[in-house]
Amino acid sequence: MERVTISLDDALLEEFDAFIRRKGYENRSEAIRDLLRQRVEEDRLAEGRAEHAVGCLSYVYNHHQRELARRLTEAQHAHHNLMLSTLHVHLDHENCLEVALLQGKASEVRAFADATMAETGVRHGNLHLVPAEMVTSRHQHTEAHESHDHVHTQPKT
Repeated sequence: MERVTISLDDALLEEFDAFIRRKGYENRSEAIRDLLRQRVEEDRLAEGRAEHAVGCLSYVYNHHQRELARRLTEAQHAHHNLMLSTLHVHLDHENCLEVALLQGKASEVRAFADATMAETGVRHGNLHLVPAEMVTSRHQHTEAHESHDHVHTQPKT
C-alpha cells in the first residue's frame, strides 16, 4: 500500500471530517478509499469499460396493472442467465416491491434493468451496478483427489 499526501483548505477538510463522523468512518483513509473506489467504478461504467457486473435492481409496481406481473416474470425467465435471485414483497393491496440480484455482461444487465423499469406500471426503479471480474479458479478436493473449476465474481476495485 502506498502513502499519499494531499492538501485541503480548512473549510473542505471541516466538511469532510463532518461527513466522516456522520457516516461512521474510523479514519480519513477509509473514507477516501471508498470515495475513490466509487468514483472510479462510476467512471468505468459511464465509459463502457466494465465488461461484467453484478447489480441490484429494485422497483415498485402495481400488480393490478394488466398482465404486468406475467410480463415481468416472463422477462426474468427469458434472461435467467442474468438472474441470481429475486425477492418479492407485498407492500399493500396494490403495490409490490421486487428486488432482483443480477450478474453478467454489464451491457446486458443494464439493458434488462432498463427494460424492466420502462414497463408500464413499474415505478421507483433503481439499478445499483458494480463492475466485476469473472475469475476461474481450480479447486482440489483432498479426500477424493478430484479437482474442478469454479467461476467467481469479484469487484474490480
